[in-house]
Amino acid sequence: MAEGSSKNSPTKGSLSLGDLDAVEVLPASATAGWSSARQKRKWSQSGSSKDVAGPSSIALKNVDPSDGVGAFPKAMSLADYLELEGSDINLNINTYYYLVALGEGGIVVEGQTSAEKPHQHKQMKHVDPKIDEKYVEFKQFDIVGDHSDHFYSNPRERKVQVVNEPGKDWVKRIQHEWKVLEKDLPDNIFVRVYEDRLELLRAVIIGPSGTPYHDGLFFFDVYFPPQYPRNPPLVIYHSGGLRLNQNLYACGRVCLSLLNTWPGDGCEKWNPSNSTLQVLVSIQALVLNAKPYFNEPGFESYANTPRAEKKSIAYNQETFLLSCKTMLYSLRNPPKHFDDFIIGHFHKYGHSILIGCNAYMDGAQVGSIIGGVKAIDKGNKGCSTKFKGSLKKLFEELMMEFIGIGVDCHEFMIDTTLKL
Repeated sequence: MAEGSSKNSPTKGSLSLGDLDAVEVLPASATAGWSSARQKRKWSQSGSSKDVAGPSSIALKNVDPSDGVGAFPKAMSLADYLELEGSDINLNINTYYYLVALGEGGIVVEGQTSAEKPHQHKQMKHVDPKIDEKYVEFKQFDIVGDHSDHFYSNPRERKVQVVNEPGKDWVKRIQHEWKVLEKDLPDNIFVRVYEDRLELLRAVIIGPSGTPYHDGLFFFDVYFPPQYPRNPPLVIYHSGGLRLNQNLYACGRVCLSLLNTWPGDGCEKWNPSNSTLQVLVSIQALVLNAKPYFNEPGFESYANTPRAEKKSIAYNQETFLLSCKTMLYSLRNPPKHFDDFIIGHFHKYGHSILIGCNAYMDGAQVGSIIGGVKAIDKGNKGCSTKFKGSLKKLFEELMMEFIGIGVDCHEFMIDTTLKL
């Protein structure tokens, strides 16, 4: 207990883990009957008992460690606790955990009930100490084997023409594409091709800084039809059921004039001299841009007008929410051959992402946070209550996912607990 503090009269907003004798982590199953996602538990200093404001069946005395209930010493972060080797506590992220900390009026439980969390987490494994090393060594271009989860792995099911006996010109063109990709990929694009299926390709684009997509991962499966390059490749977006913007649909459709899936004229449309690299760069530059509102049909003519710019700001807020959901989807459903990349990416950028979320909830304009720093001054326009509420829920989900891969989220857990 810090000098001058008192368990009986804590000061809200002035506490840290160093002020606590113990902090507990509760699974959602232990709080499923509570009426609210946030509950206060009264602290009792008589023995080891605690009076719980909730179902009488919840007993925190003599709990079974396999239930996921545990305590860790003061000044130790939850992230450190989850990483303890040889711990007798079996923590499983199939349930959602609650940070319990001393707050105004007693013990504050921060989190949400399992009923409010429709998605299931995968069981947490010990954090790989070589996460960063694997991320750095992850090749931008590589040839891999297993294509079973590729969208076009079975082209007949997708009702597209099968590449049965490709001609020499087709093979030569694909091999040329591989050489171009291996040599000239931008830093934010990574590609995998398949040794026994030349017609398949998978790419991930990292959301560019200064946009509502920053630090997100966006996956695309590409199929080269028998008529390639006379006809453009087929591209499908890993949407997770979310329509990200006007160009990336919930069904996975990618609307882009270069792919002949969007109206366009002249050089905007596909021609045989174009390449896969041009397609990927176009998606990054034209689709994942700073002001996607103006990608909407007919809206580009209103750019730089006060009314349209205001709508663009609101559109970016909604887009960022979708981008956060896409982050969660990628973490929970990693495409084959990108597992290490996804974990390494969010291990590296998770802290900055959470800083951005906090800043946006406090009124910073979406896209103005780069690397955890407000590098672009776009003005403080504030945010709607709806946006703030939605982002707070996503913030909490992202934080739990990031904890599971070893991101130090200590400062955010304390802030979240005390912001009541």
